[in-house]
Amino acid sequence: MRILGIESSCDETSVAVVEAGCIVRSCVIASSLADFRKTGGVVPEYAARRQVECMNACLFKALEQSGSAPEHIDALAVTRGPGLLGSLLVGTTAARALAAVWQKPLIAVHHTLGHLSSTWLQDGVTAVQPRFPVLTLSVSGGHSDLWYRTTHTSGQRIGTTRDDAAGEAFDKGATLLGLPYPGGPSLARLAESGDTAAYDFPSPLSREDTLDFSFSGLKTSLKYLLRDLSRDGVATDRPDIASSIAASYQAAICRHLLDKTERAMERHPEVQELHIVGGVSANLALRLSASRLAADRGVTVRFPSRSVYSTDNAAMIASAGYFLMQERPEAVNRLFLTRATEDVASVLQ
Repeated sequence: MRILGIESSCDETSVAVVEAGCIVRSCVIASSLADFRKTGGVVPEYAARRQVECMNACLFKALEQSGSAPEHIDALAVTRGPGLLGSLLVGTTAARALAAVWQKPLIAVHHTLGHLSSTWLQDGVTAVQPRFPVLTLSVSGGHSDLWYRTTHTSGQRIGTTRDDAAGEAFDKGATLLGLPYPGGPSLARLAESGDTAAYDFPSPLSREDTLDFSFSGLKTSLKYLLRDLSRDGVATDRPDIASSIAASYQAAICRHLLDKTERAMERHPEVQELHIVGGVSANLALRLSASRLAADRGVTVRFPSRSVYSTDNAAMIASAGYFLMQERPEAVNRLFLTRATEDVASVLQ
């Protein structure tokens, strides 16, 4: 079964063709990232206009790269939310039009369910099937969640952020350090040469019996650290000092994420695999720490096979659409009737 996926929840315009839920035949992404470096963030109306301009080109290129014609496509999947309203309208309108003209089933996919499906994506080969139950840490600029999953589309969220998401903590930290947009990758690059133990940052919610996250305190701690160092005459823009600040701050974020992940694994010893997904899953420090944790606990760890599958892409939407068709056929042509901001738990319970 080949599914054509469309993703347009933020500033990317992406179209992909995925076979059997995991074999990526094509994944085309047009991003406005370079444009938004000038503004330091996404401008919603401009992002939607660029997506209107890019959608057809992405569609034709994805079909060409996959060697597919409309008759080879068995169904379409599209992000239904959450995201920027104008951007979502571009993708859903394109998907509805194609489904009507091609006479194909249409599956609406929650963006988070797409990320949860991203660990299956492989280029041209079949992925090794997971052993459920699976614990998934989903971390990006918009969410930081822990999911306990019993099938591809069944499970529950057992932890979430109370304020900022992990990606926001990276981005806001980068802004405080004067680093260019996008902040997360810029901060990670700066941290590569730094000392992770040079500066102390708090461990949020460490005394609470909870699997939730909180990152606003880390951001505030960084702000006060920079203020105090400057007041003491320390040049925080010196490469050696800046890199150690970045490394210590990054280590604190990763430590908080994996502390809650380890607590979840202690509560659920039956978990067979640990998955790390979302944009922050591309962070090398997080991957290394998660791999050590999984090895200590004796479970399999999985990340998206390519960094492009960590960020927003249509292949993950097509994969999620496939598993919805397999496990929840009632989802086809139905989920557009729900609110775009409805929690993904509606298809994970």
